[in-house]
Amino acid sequence: MSNDSISERAIVIGASMSGLLAARVLSNHFRQVVVFERDRLPETSAQRKGVPQGRHTHGLLASGGRALEALFPNLSKELVELGAVCGDLANKSRRFFEGAPLARCKSGGNGILMSRPLLEDCVRRRVKGIANVQFRDGTSVLSLTTSSDRARITGLTTDDGEFPAALIVDATGRGSRTPQFLAELGYAAPVEERIEIGLSYTTRLFRRRAEQLNGDLMALIPATPSKKRGGVLLAQEKDSWTVTLWSYFGDGPTTDLASFRAYARTLSAGYIYEAIQDAEPIGEGLASRFPASVRRRYERLKGFPAGLVVFGDAISSFNPLHGQGMSVAAQQALAFEKALRLGCDGLARRFFRAAAQIIDTPWKITAGADLRIPETQGPRTTAVRLMNWYMSKLHRAGHHDAAIALAFHNVVNLIAPAPRLLAPGMVFRVVKGNLFRPYDENRPCAAHLSISE
Repeated sequence: MSNDSISERAIVIGASMSGLLAARVLSNHFRQVVVFERDRLPETSAQRKGVPQGRHTHGLLASGGRALEALFPNLSKELVELGAVCGDLANKSRRFFEGAPLARCKSGGNGILMSRPLLEDCVRRRVKGIANVQFRDGTSVLSLTTSSDRARITGLTTDDGEFPAALIVDATGRGSRTPQFLAELGYAAPVEERIEIGLSYTTRLFRRRAEQLNGDLMALIPATPSKKRGGVLLAQEKDSWTVTLWSYFGDGPTTDLASFRAYARTLSAGYIYEAIQDAEPIGEGLASRFPASVRRRYERLKGFPAGLVVFGDAISSFNPLHGQGMSVAAQQALAFEKALRLGCDGLARRFFRAAAQIIDTPWKITAGADLRIPETQGPRTTAVRLMNWYMSKLHRAGHHDAAIALAFHNVVNLIAPAPRLLAPGMVFRVVKGNLFRPYDENRPCAAHLSISE
């Protein structure tokens, strides 16, 4: 939009990460941006009721970090100054796949590890500092208002009254009521794609000592088709570890400390258990369930009211274990900025198409990984089966080939396209790695090796 065509007011529903990112972008294009949030927002870095996932382990992928830096210059520096942990996560991590860890490799860039409240607080303070952005917390949105022909959303109604707006952004997450609202207006609701994963997971914090894991910052032990338990351990601010343990289609660990440690000991590798077996616990644990990943295909709708956009988890809600939600939302924010530059006419259609392209790769990654579990319910196409077979071979070759490990790191961090793993040179390395160093199921795996090895 040019300055002489800036509209009066845009409204964002929801002040979580997606809502904050949307507000940041909208501030460039509207005279006033109002963010409505049902919760009372904390003044500092703190957990809040409206973000139950905030107490669980969060990851910010490299692509997400780059997008946030573009939206909020020097944010990474500020986070590190506040205690976030910085390091090359391709070289300082233990990623256990197919019976052994992937080879270490230098990615050429650093990742940042921190809790969700710390990141959200930094972003929220940046957005609050924008002159034309206002927050109305402790306010519930009751309904949207429309034009008489129902072709346009004209504002919303809250428990404080009615607020007209040129644009409404729904950033309320996986519980978004937009599909129901569309049906009430006579529009078709978006088709939903679901991957039923039956996930149970529990998170606890522990005091981190510098010598643990020989200075590594991360350990990841995924579930497998035969062993449906997994875990992740990440360094955090305030010299702490955040540890999440999970189970597909079964009970995860309870929040009890002894149960949590015992569960960690049953995983396919010993990294996490050895790090927490005698570590000082911080606070209490939190157990949660996540029944299904959900993607709403708004880009396929033929009819959609003007003046409304859906954003972030309200479009796609990923299995949280893959740590993609915040990074995808940050990339969507950059796409939203580009879509807004062409004005509000046709905005939703332009944005939904761009968002779908952003979502495609991480959705395929998470769905493919989850569909390895036999009980997972979702479309197991021939392509999915072949890709999962190939990825198992790639991981085995990646035990000793740093180039393969680096390529995998770049794809899962959404900084390289997934087809990069299928490039002729990469396929050759995978074949060579499996032919000349075949996988030995009887060799000792890292579950039985010392953490110092």
